[in-house]
Amino acid sequence: MRVDIDWKYGARGRRFIASFSGGKDSILALYKAMQEGEAMGLIVMMEEEGKRSRSHGLPPALVQAQADSIGLPIYTAAASWTDYEKVFLQLLEQGKSQGAEVLVTGDLDMPAHGCWHDKIAQNAGLGLGMPLWEMDHKEAVLEFIHLGFTTMVVTVNLSLGMQEDDLGRVLTDEYIEELETRGIDPCGEGGEFHTTVIDGPLFKYPVSVRQGEILRQGEYAFLPLELDS
Repeated sequence: MRVDIDWKYGARGRRFIASFSGGKDSILALYKAMQEGEAMGLIVMMEEEGKRSRSHGLPPALVQAQADSIGLPIYTAAASWTDYEKVFLQLLEQGKSQGAEVLVTGDLDMPAHGCWHDKIAQNAGLGLGMPLWEMDHKEAVLEFIHLGFTTMVVTVNLSLGMQEDDLGRVLTDEYIEELETRGIDPCGEGGEFHTTVIDGPLFKYPVSVRQGEILRQGEYAFLPLELDS
């Protein structure tokens, strides 16, 4: 069943579930959607063994701490890449059965046709809301910073101008300017980096984390974060 909703304002006046990575884009999209609609929960896909999130490699305890501070339940399941779409659809259908009308995502540059999230939302009979769609990348990240969110770089692609020294850095106006002078997209939309959000206006309290030892895998370097209990 097709549900036609303006992508940019898809959550307006509606109940929604949000695709959640724990990073800046998904948090900013959630923030914007919550200004106009009712959030029901967060969709978090896990790797096959359930030890890390599929998108940003976060441990379940850290994702749960983010959700608890935000005050939303998690819709979660583990899946291989082969089963990813089927399992994601099952979570959407679960959300719809509990009253969700819209799927919200943090995509900026999705095409107007052939968008995976649009297809999967349609298959579940949901609308699609993308509050960040077609935003200028620098404008989006500066809005995120100026709203008062705190986010840390946890993954870098060393082949795209990022360095191990970038791991653990917090996004600020000055850091964004530095990234631009290095020729790096300030939102990391080319896959240059990923972040984890630990505080901000959606959070009732900061999420306390401790940093692990940097890991290398091919062209990527990772900063593992664990919940600091």
